[in-house]
Amino acid sequence: MAGPHPVGDPAPLDGLIPASAAVGAAERDFGVYLHVPFCKVRCGYCDFNTYTATELRGVKQSDYASQAVLEVESAARILAESGVPARPAATVFFGGGTPTLLPADHLVRMLHSVRDTFGIVPGAEITTEANPDSVDAAYLRQLAEAGFTRVSFGMQSAVPRVLATLERTHDPERVPLVVQWAREAGLDVSLDLIYGTPGETIEDWQASLEQAIGQKPDHISAYSLIVEDGTKLARQIRRGELVQPDEDLQADFYELADRRLEEAGYSWYEVSNWSTDEAHRSRHNLSYWRSTDWWGVGPGAHSHVGGVRWWNVKHPAAYADRILAGHSPAAGRETLDDATRETERVLLLTRIREGIPVATLSALGRREVAGLINDRLIDGRAAIGGNIELTLTGRLLADAVVRRLLTD
Repeated sequence: MAGPHPVGDPAPLDGLIPASAAVGAAERDFGVYLHVPFCKVRCGYCDFNTYTATELRGVKQSDYASQAVLEVESAARILAESGVPARPAATVFFGGGTPTLLPADHLVRMLHSVRDTFGIVPGAEITTEANPDSVDAAYLRQLAEAGFTRVSFGMQSAVPRVLATLERTHDPERVPLVVQWAREAGLDVSLDLIYGTPGETIEDWQASLEQAIGQKPDHISAYSLIVEDGTKLARQIRRGELVQPDEDLQADFYELADRRLEEAGYSWYEVSNWSTDEAHRSRHNLSYWRSTDWWGVGPGAHSHVGGVRWWNVKHPAAYADRILAGHSPAAGRETLDDATRETERVLLLTRIREGIPVATLSALGRREVAGLINDRLIDGRAAIGGNIELTLTGRLLADAVVRRLLTD
C-alpha cells in the first residue's frame, strides 16, 4: 500500500476551500481524475494507493461506482459554495489501480455523473488506464460508445522475464490484440513502458521499444523504474534477491528510447512521454504540469484548485464511511504561498517541451539561463523563441541549478 499522507493542515468536513482558489478560475481549464483503487494482484514495485480483494476489509468493489458518483456530486456543491465558478471538464482520466477491473458499465456510470454534474467540453479527452488482460473487444466498444476517447495500456515490457520480475500478469502477445480492439472501437491508444527493471538488458529494452512502436500507438510513455521504500521490490533488493537498478544503465535506456522513438516519428513533449503529433499528447497529464485545476475523486486522490491542494483518505473503507455520511473525504490540504507556487511553476514547466518563457524568470534566473546554455548544461536546442525547451541534457538539471533560477 502507499506511504503516508503529505504533511498539511486538516481539511474541514464540509470540504469548503479558501476564497483565494476562485481567483482567475474562469480562465483556467478544469479536469476530473477518478481513482479506481483496485488491482487483481499487487505488483512488487508498486506503491500506488491500490488494494487487492483481500485488503478491502468490509467494502466491496461493486459499491465503488456509487460512492464515486456521490463525490462527483458533492464536488460541484463544494466548488459552488466556495465561490469557484462552474466549468465543464476539459479532460477526464480514470486511473488506478486497474479501472478496467470494474465492469464497463460502472466506468460509464461514473463518466455520466461527470457529464451530468459539470458538463464536458466538446472534443474533451476522456481516458482510462487498462491492463492488457483486463479488457476484451466488447468492453472497449462499450467505453467508446459511452464517450471515452482514449485508452492507456500498461504494456511495461515485451519480455516475459522482465514482466515476471515486475510481477505483471499479462501475456505480452496479448498487447497487439487489445490495441487492435481499441482501434476497431475508435479509441486512441497509448502504451506505457517501464525501463530499468533488475536484470533487464539493453537488448530487452530495445525489444520492448520495437514491439511498442510496431503497434503504431498514438502515444508512448516510458518511465524509469523507481524503487520505492516499503515495496516488495525494495525488500527483495535489500535481501540481495534482486540487484538495484543501475542509474547509468537507465540513462542509456532513456537515450535509446528518445532516439528510437524520434526515428519512428514520435515527438518528445514531456520528460517521459512521446506522441505522433500535438493532437495526441496527453492533455490531462499536461494539465498537471501546467498547474491547471482538477478534482480527484476516490480514495487517496489528490486535487488542486487555484493554489489549494488537498488529498482524500486512503483506504476504501474510510472513504466509503466519509462519503456515505455526507462528509468530504479530504484528509488534509495545503494552500500554496506565492513563493511555493513560483517554485512549482519552474519545476513543472521545465518538464514539458514548451518550457518557460525566459522573460518570466527573475533577473538572476535570466542570467543563469544564459550561463547554462554557454556551459552546455542545456544544449543548443534549448532556447527557442525566448523559451527554455528542455532536451535530454536539460531534463537532467540538478535541483540546485533550478533553485538558482528562482531567486534574485
